[in-house]
Amino acid sequence: MSRKIIFAENEFYHLYNRGVDKRIVFENEWDYKRFILLLYLCNGKIPVRFEDLPNWKSGKFEELAKTVFAERIDSPIIAIGAYCLMPNHFHLLIREISEKGVSTFMHRLSTAYTMYFNESRKRTGSLFQGRFKAEHADTDMYLKYLFSYIHLNPIKLVEPKWKEFGIVDRQRVKRFLFAYQYSSLPDYSGTTRECSKILNKKEFPDYFSTKKDVERHIDDWLIYKKYSSCVGKAQPYPK
Repeated sequence: MSRKIIFAENEFYHLYNRGVDKRIVFENEWDYKRFILLLYLCNGKIPVRFEDLPNWKSGKFEELAKTVFAERIDSPIIAIGAYCLMPNHFHLLIREISEKGVSTFMHRLSTAYTMYFNESRKRTGSLFQGRFKAEHADTDMYLKYLFSYIHLNPIKLVEPKWKEFGIVDRQRVKRFLFAYQYSSLPDYSGTTRECSKILNKKEFPDYFSTKKDVERHIDDWLIYKKYSSCVGKAQPYPK
């Protein structure tokens, strides 16, 4: 089946996929961190392989991460503006900055992670549910909204029914979101991390110039969801 979206340079896209049969694809901390490292290593004209890095078999993630993020990625093929990993799926907000960058990057990413996952579990076969899904962020309003949608995903881990019934404990949820290590939200709130190098913020509109801008934006959504659930408004979330 052909894809309805034709990727084009300098355009923005929301990319996502989930495990085949909705299976868990990130079963432990190493899985999450491996995928995050791949977000960086796969994004160049010539991808960098773990096997070519010193300490890649050390068994210590901190050593491997320092080695990975010390690598200079030559000519990135996409710009990543936001990401979030959930137990059985992932979301990316990207801009294509090189011809066929999206398709090349996603093929590398899914192949590399599937190979790692299968080898570590002695399994075979597909890990993700077919081709990755894509939505074109063709308006400024939708692009800004996607930053929120992607970063709010982890709420369901602490309040599974939040979309239906609103936020019960807004402060608890807010603390959880800004502490969630498998999304890029901490990188927008002033937290210094090695994996901040994954993002290329200059390729995206400067919606959040300060930490207060980010917190205010997240707060607005959390308050809105609580209010909208009470008055029965439609939930503005893509399927």
